[in-house]
Amino acid sequence: MEQIDAVQTEFLDLSNLRPEYNVYKAVYSLAHALHDMLQCEPDRGPFSCGTMPTLEPWQLAHYLQKVNFTTPFGDQVSFDENGDALPIYDVMNWLWLPDGQTKVQNVGEVKSAGSGGEELYIDEDKIFWNTESKQTPRSVCSENCPPGTRIARRKGEPECCFSCVPCSEGKVSNKTNSLECNNCPEDFWSNSHRDLCVPKKTEFLSYHEPLGICLTTTSLLGTFICAVVLAIFTFHRRTPIVRANNSELSFLLLVALKLCFLCSLLFIGQPRLWTCQLRHAAFGISFVLCVSCILVKTVVVLAVFKASEPGGGGNLKWFGPKQQRGTVFTLTCIQAAICTAWLVSSSPAPRKNTQYHNDKIVYECEVGSTVAFAVILGYIGVLAILSFFLAFLARNLPNNFNEAKLITFSMLIFCAVWMAFVPAYINSPGRYADAVEVFAILASSFGLLLALFGPKCYILLLKPEKNTKKAIMGR
Repeated sequence: MEQIDAVQTEFLDLSNLRPEYNVYKAVYSLAHALHDMLQCEPDRGPFSCGTMPTLEPWQLAHYLQKVNFTTPFGDQVSFDENGDALPIYDVMNWLWLPDGQTKVQNVGEVKSAGSGGEELYIDEDKIFWNTESKQTPRSVCSENCPPGTRIARRKGEPECCFSCVPCSEGKVSNKTNSLECNNCPEDFWSNSHRDLCVPKKTEFLSYHEPLGICLTTTSLLGTFICAVVLAIFTFHRRTPIVRANNSELSFLLLVALKLCFLCSLLFIGQPRLWTCQLRHAAFGISFVLCVSCILVKTVVVLAVFKASEPGGGGNLKWFGPKQQRGTVFTLTCIQAAICTAWLVSSSPAPRKNTQYHNDKIVYECEVGSTVAFAVILGYIGVLAILSFFLAFLARNLPNNFNEAKLITFSMLIFCAVWMAFVPAYINSPGRYADAVEVFAILASSFGLLLALFGPKCYILLLKPEKNTKKAIMGR
């Protein structure tokens, strides 16, 4: 007898019941249509409701088109506007059996989705790959381009063959197989992987970095030394060496030097509108006050020795304390007027500079008017050169303590520092330009402080026997 279970026919193959399943869905579709038609209420349906013997086939077809239900297996049964059922496609895989035969195996399906599209379901564990490794074969096309790269088509090759080109600096791609890289916003830059825009680093002369800390410490040290010298001069204000050559100008000069040291702090820290406007104005006025005091002291030295000559007693009369204070005030007011005109016409302002580094934002103060800045420096330079010239003429006047020599030396230091400042400032980018200017302010201020007051403090503290009128007058 023939064994039925050994016979392989399509009628006995229980692994594929698609025809029987379609019959199942057809029967249930008719059942749903009949049920809906029999539930018809008079005067509320598309046509007059009737009893079973009087129903027409076209009436059943109307309800059949509106059938919509889901089978216990999760398949939706309905019909489109053309009367076609929603399709379900099987994804088949040819499977090699150990005995050399083949078998078609269902590994997935494609069916309509509720949103109107189609959905693909694949069971990868059931797929048989006819390769030696039995693993998923690699495509002959190129691999996907990861984020941070873009696709570059290869000329003369299939469309699926391409190269992955890394995005250039400042551009990113955050998707796989991007066709192009996008520019980062103005204040952002690409990271190392070129897949994300990150905020640019900011750069300015900060209080928290070593350079800023050193300059701040030096500035405060100079201010402290000025305060100490001022205290020493105040304590010895009635001694000959302090009273010589107008002690009032010496006190005013110490205050001016203290302001010079303090104004350097305005160049440190992130530039703000008020610091940009105040830094050069404070610097210009403080140094003019300082140099004008030195200039008047130099003129007083010359006037004193001219008064000692026969017939020269009237020199001091025309240049007494009031005239000295008036000269200092007038020279300083001229600089203040220049600074005011600069702030009103073309005020300095902070700006973000990206010309030095593409991946950094350099905060700096834009001077606004280069001409005004040059006029401020030029005015200070003219007063300094005039003081140096007059002090140089008076350097050999007979006196054991001739202050003209100290002024000559201090002005020589001052002019040398600021002559070296100009080219260094022009060639220094970003925060280093501020550092150069602060260094010039501190160096020139220390030069004036040490050259003018160092020898006097030495005598006041260590050589009090020289602090007499006789020792000062000498010859």
